[in-house]
Amino acid sequence: MNLLSSQKFEKAGTTLEQAAGKIRLVALDIDGVLTDGRIGYTGTPDEIKFFHVRDGSGITMLRRTGLLVGAISGRRSKANQTRAAELKLDFLVEECWNKAQSLFHVAQEHGLTMEQCLFLGDDLIDAWAMTSAGLGIAVGDAAEALLPAADLQTQAFGGQGALRETAEWLMKLQGTWESQLRHYHLIP
Repeated sequence: MNLLSSQKFEKAGTTLEQAAGKIRLVALDIDGVLTDGRIGYTGTPDEIKFFHVRDGSGITMLRRTGLLVGAISGRRSKANQTRAAELKLDFLVEECWNKAQSLFHVAQEHGLTMEQCLFLGDDLIDAWAMTSAGLGIAVGDAAEALLPAADLQTQAFGGQGALRETAEWLMKLQGTWESQLRHYHLIP
């Protein structure tokens, strides 16, 4: 995870670590974050997307630690809906062009503030949500023009473990990573 800017934290009189400790909701884009951004068509209305299984594990672990996790996508897709159901996402907002506003409404529905939200994105449509959230993270292959809106950037690319990297980083800062290692019997 690379720190891109600490301005948001300095203005708020806090640190990155303190900001991470406040996160209770993780929201993410789908195309370009949970997938590599490519969309394949089969000749039917169905489309093909590939999701990384470790990103799914990261979502499961975040939810197991008590965090809310969901997606806000600009596109409506049966593949998105199927994957969201498999992962038991806490929310899925589709056909959304104002992701900051949707994030605000989702947070409000759960009694949270924007400061308690993390948004993970990859493209320009994600900028306002990233700057509005307590933490805004760009995937490793995010659009260059998006980076000024991000606080951090993953090493991993979208669809290749960027969410998992974010999840592990956040759980380590929140002190919940060891509970996940215990869950998998990796430590006593």
